[in-house]
Amino acid sequence: MSESNPTVRLKNAWKSSHPWIFQRLVEKPAQRPKPGALVDVVGVDGEWIGRGFYNGHSRIALRILETDRSVAVDADWFARTIARAVSLRRDVLGLDEVSNAWRVFHSEGDGISGLVVDRYDDLLVLEFFSAGAFRHREWIMQALAAQFPGCRFHAFADEHVQKQESFDFHGFSSGNGPTAPAVITEHGVKFRADPAGAHKTGFFADQRENREWLSRHVSGKRVLDLCCNTGGFAVYSAVRGAAEVVGVDIDADVIEIAKGNARLNNVRPRFVQADIFPWLRDASNAGELFDVVVLDPAKMTRDREQVIPALKKYLDMNKLAMSVVKPGGLFATFSCTGLVSEEQFLDMLRRAAFYSNRTVQVLKVAGAGPDHPFLAQVQESRYLKAVFCRVLD
Repeated sequence: MSESNPTVRLKNAWKSSHPWIFQRLVEKPAQRPKPGALVDVVGVDGEWIGRGFYNGHSRIALRILETDRSVAVDADWFARTIARAVSLRRDVLGLDEVSNAWRVFHSEGDGISGLVVDRYDDLLVLEFFSAGAFRHREWIMQALAAQFPGCRFHAFADEHVQKQESFDFHGFSSGNGPTAPAVITEHGVKFRADPAGAHKTGFFADQRENREWLSRHVSGKRVLDLCCNTGGFAVYSAVRGAAEVVGVDIDADVIEIAKGNARLNNVRPRFVQADIFPWLRDASNAGELFDVVVLDPAKMTRDREQVIPALKKYLDMNKLAMSVVKPGGLFATFSCTGLVSEEQFLDMLRRAAFYSNRTVQVLKVAGAGPDHPFLAQVQESRYLKAVFCRVLD
């Protein structure tokens, strides 16, 4: 057993390969390691289970990183784990040929629970979801710098995560002053990524394949991008030859960013700052119809208790969005709420079609790009649902 790591014992038999072990299953150690410290985990009979992050303040007490007793979790371990993740993106998926913006590291899916890293050209953005990832950030940044020589860093953690995981972090930028934005290219379309801006709109690389797929079906068409955020689908559609593109979002600041992204590509979609509910009701009453409609709202909830209200909201917005799809038109609808399953999302879509008196022909069900891998035993890292359909009368 590793000399330096404290030992934490489980109260119950543990037979799962899931990396999370909850607080109620763990004996309180006599000397409490600091949140995010590395520990060795032993079972109720004293058998060795693994090595990982311990947090006595979090609902997830243990996050297992290594199950081979002979392997130390040290700076070299982090370097190897991060190199393997980068190699998947570069050598297996060939993402450098498509874009200079991709997810470098996807938490449990790549083997470090609570670490997410996105690349925007020379800028690497780190987000910490566990005290363990935060505590070992120096090792992580060293490992990343070896893979991306000369890169810049921007690191942060959401306030609710800091509360849950009991750590305090005010963010980090490797330059002097705030992190300067980066301009990225994806399938030939340009976007400005500004993770230090008011909106942390680094830019959502998870929709890359979905934007590209949809953009092959917009030439000469009338396109509506609802909850358009910084204009991903709208700008793609305009670049790929849509006849008319309208983007709608409630947030005036992201609309400004979207307009900037359109200018980068010399295209002119029309962006409207509005709440999609009244906007769609007015459009529907006026008999407005679009050949292609995209609906990509922000995450609805992080709370299990709020899943039913979230599904109700999805139902309302999908019904309204369907009302402006031309018969035979394309409808792309998304959910990035991890707590809503694909099955629940498709069931909501079925009901939206029923209440709208439309027939929905599902063409393709997708999710995040392959740079967002999830482990078969850890469905939690799978959050994005994408459904492409035709809406018939």
